[in-house]
Amino acid sequence: MKPLLSSRPVLWFLFVFNLAVAAAAPFVVSGGQAVLTGVGMGVVSLGAGVSLLRTRDR
Repeated sequence: MKPLLSSRPVLWFLFVFNLAVAAAAPFVVSGGQAVLTGVGMGVVSLGAGVSLLRTRDR
């Protein structure tokens, strides 16, 4: 599973999709659920972005 999750296409998908969901969450749901959804998806997106930056030179 680790080689699949660390492949560049999967990391790009995780980065873009989760960033889009984090940005759209406050408009789709309301209240605390929107905040928690945005924060959770933002953390996953940041993790994928950091992994993309780390593996950029390989």
